[in-house]
Amino acid sequence: MAKNKKFRLVDAILSVITVVFVAEAAAPAAAIGNSQFFWWIFLIIAFLLPYGLVVSELGTTYDDEGGLYDWVRRAFGDKWGSRVSWYYWINFPLWMASLAFLFPETIQMITGMELDILPTLLIELAFIWIVVFLSFSKVSDSAWILNLAAVLKVAIAVVVGGLGIWYAVNYGFANDMAPETFLPTLDSNSLTYLSIILFNFMGFEVITTYVGSMENPSKQIPKAIIAGGIAIAALYLFSSFGISAAIPTFDVSLDSGIMDAVGIMSGVGSLLFVVVGIVFLVTLFGNMVSWSFGVNFVAEHAARKKNMPKPFAHESKKNQMPTGAAIINGIVASVLVLLSPLMEMAGFDGFFWIFFSMNIVFLLISYIPMFPALMKLRRVDPAANRVFKVPGGRGVLLVVTWLPVVLLVLAIIATIVPLNGSEEELSKIPMLIGVLCFVVIGEIVRVLSARGRKDDYGGMGSHGDPLAFDVAHGYEEMPESEKIAIEEDELIGREPRDLV
Repeated sequence: MAKNKKFRLVDAILSVITVVFVAEAAAPAAAIGNSQFFWWIFLIIAFLLPYGLVVSELGTTYDDEGGLYDWVRRAFGDKWGSRVSWYYWINFPLWMASLAFLFPETIQMITGMELDILPTLLIELAFIWIVVFLSFSKVSDSAWILNLAAVLKVAIAVVVGGLGIWYAVNYGFANDMAPETFLPTLDSNSLTYLSIILFNFMGFEVITTYVGSMENPSKQIPKAIIAGGIAIAALYLFSSFGISAAIPTFDVSLDSGIMDAVGIMSGVGSLLFVVVGIVFLVTLFGNMVSWSFGVNFVAEHAARKKNMPKPFAHESKKNQMPTGAAIINGIVASVLVLLSPLMEMAGFDGFFWIFFSMNIVFLLISYIPMFPALMKLRRVDPAANRVFKVPGGRGVLLVVTWLPVVLLVLAIIATIVPLNGSEEELSKIPMLIGVLCFVVIGEIVRVLSARGRKDDYGGMGSHGDPLAFDVAHGYEEMPESEKIAIEEDELIGREPRDLV
């Protein structure tokens, strides 16, 4: 008899790094300044730990295909499920567009060539559609690029951080390293980029996949969350340290910060500079591919229940991958990229941060309903088998539920809402308008997607288990095991069991 694979903390940490760590976020994190050391520690305790506990309970209790979307739908029904699926999905094409802008810019830095608008657009579109093409394949077929990207992302962090140490020892720091600079500041510059840290925690749900191999989930899950958080923080802080060693905080470029720092420390055009640039470009593909699978499946899953437009439900006949969502990702990202010349003519610039910040905001918004969903499901589904349960009484549960919500809301406000009348703060207005527009579009999409649906699922409190509801309404086929169970019940004269 085969032995169950034992849980190893290192496996959980490596999985978190693969999914969560994104090299392009190092520069915005460095823009926070030395106070980021405080904020990382504070947010690991105040946000990551509660967030990890919540997703661990939900993920181990409800093994739903749609993850975040299904948890919220179970608690609050189709209306909020649809909203979450929209916010969770729209963040991806925004992110893809933002990274597309980095590609030609990085190529120009590596080669020293100036690219005209046409080749720039062609490179950006090529990046987008290569990502779309890669997302047509199964995860197992794309594992090589995910694993390669994970290794390369860590390598970039180590190289940039190592260069920073060498540069600081030989030439001194570009920033003031006085102890007081490490204390938290509430200036608009620091607050604007705090959402980057929260963004860098999203994806820790991967830890719940290890519960089956844990001997004591109640102790090992929190340990894995903390260890993963420390590993992620260490990577970002080390790479941010390298950037800060070479570039004054207020001069850090949000899009080219890593390359600028490597250029200063090793020389623009040096072999190391070129290698880091090429590796950085490869990691951009890895980031997109690793997230595309989850985003596309959630969108397809929601579309089958009429919570997203029907085209999202299209899947490949060959391998059942959600090709409809993937193609729509490409179309939306392409439109955003093609609009950039017009936006530039209108006086806008910094397209990476415009779209990257909007992507961050929508990802953070999509997680907000998840926290109260935990409390709601505790109340309406008390009999569920909770392999892992957030420890403590009601007071602890209230803190674990609402503290992350408050932090998410504050981070979103600081990212896109001007905090004063300065030119830098007013530059947030395009992001604010963009977010509001996509929220309105999402509401329109939600209403249109629900057309033809006879009944709205109102959550477990009013309609019971969602699988039974979906099977009854033709959104899902009954699993074969349940068909057999019901047939057996009918043969021996028992009432058909619930589809739980």
